[in-house]
Amino acid sequence: MADDAIGRTVTVTVDRPLGSRHPEHADLVYPVNYGYVEGVPAADGDDQDAYILGVDEPVGAFAGRVIAVIHRFDDVEEKWVVAPEGMSYTPDEIARQVWFQERFFDTEIRMG
Repeated sequence: MADDAIGRTVTVTVDRPLGSRHPEHADLVYPVNYGYVEGVPAADGDDQDAYILGVDEPVGAFAGRVIAVIHRFDDVEEKWVVAPEGMSYTPDEIARQVWFQERFFDTEIRMG
């Protein structure tokens, strides 16, 4: 479980910047920057995926703090939620910002 990641500072490589479309589902547009933390293996065998909140322009990479872990009950993956240092969100605020993709899964938001 990735709950021990909460509070860590990580660098997210953004492969789906804000405003981009999902590579397999063109109707899915990313309202936040989304990417992965290189070198941190996830349960699916790829690098750990992460949503970036609090950055309102497309970026290629971002260093921030893990503020939450989205646990999916019906998938092997968990998603990290990363934000600028000192910025915080409630679980409801996080849920609203990641709804565009997490609506397809049964999830819970875990915070430190």
